Amino acid sequence: MKASRLLHLLLLLQTRQRITTTELAERLEVSRRTVLRDVDALAAAGVPVYAERGRNGGIVLLPGARLNASHLEPRELEALSVAGLDSVQLERLGLTAVRESAERKIAARLTAEHGSPNVPRLADLVLVESNAWLADSKANTDIADLASALRHRRRMRIQYRRSAEDEPSTLVVDPYGIVAKSGRWYLIADDEGTGRLFSVERLSAFEELDAPAALRSHQTLRSKWAALKERVETPGRVNVTVRLRESRLDLARRILGTRIHEVTGSENGWCEVVVRYPDIESVRQLLQFGDHIEILTPEAARKRVGQLARDLAERHSAP
Repeated sequence: MKASRLLHLLLLLQTRQRITTTELAERLEVSRRTVLRDVDALAAAGVPVYAERGRNGGIVLLPGARLNASHLEPRELEALSVAGLDSVQLERLGLTAVRESAERKIAARLTAEHGSPNVPRLADLVLVESNAWLADSKANTDIADLASALRHRRRMRIQYRRSAEDEPSTLVVDPYGIVAKSGRWYLIADDEGTGRLFSVERLSAFEELDAPAALRSHQTLRSKWAALKERVETPGRVNVTVRLRESRLDLARRILGTRIHEVTGSENGWCEVVVRYPDIESVRQLLQFGDHIEILTPEAARKRVGQLARDLAERHSAP
């Protein structure tokens, strides 16, 4: 633990060169006395660091002193290799501490290479947050355990509840890996030779089997995910034309995404939008726009929405 703390102390000093004892104690979560002892230990080992007394004093690393922070530990390299995961996802994978360690080394290296620590890094100006708004993931499966099991490249027996089922089913799958998408985790695997996407939220249990995973040749997690993603996001064959209030057009773009095929016209605050669905039943998604939308064609879609609206009205009518 002390070796890790000394490295952290050196990285902080290489980034700032002069830091107060109080701030170092807070950053390292130790007492000021411990910081001074650590500084003495570093100085005794030949590191050009010393404590400077006085009003503007602190712990100082001599200019020109450089710690070689280019050699990252294997776990730190792994943490950086999954760039894009947010703090919650990193925590679930058990990579929070090593990610922070790697970032400290990188910060120290950048400061040594580019000079002034006052120049903001790109990481200080760009923040990537991959969680969806209002997302509340309630996965029963530990992601870190699942990721560790996937390293063995074995078949898995899983307990999985499909969206239309109340109870989970038992499946034997050949897994490629896991994907984080919009704050949710998905297991990508072949089920009887067919690529499938399993929401980890509905994965209640998994078990490694003795047989190796029968993965398709020349297929990787990335290629399988690309194919599944395209299948999910490809617009359907049913064109539904609607009248939509222009004030809800931006919201529609966020909700419907690539399902919006065309937007035309503008009259009295309304526009026409063509939405593509795989089937007529999918138009129930449009009910969330309430009185801001009207289905124009096809007639089957218009009738289905009318039926759904009547059912809702009867269910919510006063007793």
